[in-house]
Amino acid sequence: MIKRAFDVVVALLALALLWPLMLAAALAVWLDSGRPVLFTQQRVGLGGRTFALYKFRSMVVDAAARGAGTASAGQPAAWYSTARDDPRITRVGRLLRRSSIDELPQLINVLRGDMSLVGPRPDVPAQRGNYTAQQWALRHSVRPGLTGLAQALYRSRATPEQRLQADLEYARHHGLLTDLRILALTVVQLLRRSAN
Repeated sequence: MIKRAFDVVVALLALALLWPLMLAAALAVWLDSGRPVLFTQQRVGLGGRTFALYKFRSMVVDAAARGAGTASAGQPAAWYSTARDDPRITRVGRLLRRSSIDELPQLINVLRGDMSLVGPRPDVPAQRGNYTAQQWALRHSVRPGLTGLAQALYRSRATPEQRLQADLEYARHHGLLTDLRILALTVVQLLRRSAN
């Protein structure tokens, strides 16, 4: 209950502070590549239930039809990720991804209870085959998050194995103090990335 209350309060404050940035991002997407501004995708949440995740669209409108480059080099195709040089990513999309601004609409997912501020990043349903039954159950025993232990430690450089181990570690030992540390580490990672 405390974690959920913390999520709601921080998400409301973040939306109140960041709405001008989100409006500017939406306008930039629209001017660069038209509508829709938001991208929605089915992801897996608490208890294995699916929900619609929101992001600012960072790819061309017909990205799914083009279907190329959805897996980073060296990773199994079932691990959902996008190569940095994927030609479907728009000019504005590259900037939004680099700064993680594309993730801000997920604050709405947090308010809806689909997600938490901190937790394992939400899977796409096709990733089910990457886990044992025990790993899947443990990973989805907590709400997925805007950021997680893997993102705080590795940013986008984590291997699938590192992400999995970090997610399982969080699921076993999560708590409000752990969340605060992960949020602080995530901010540091974002600042470092922006400085480079």
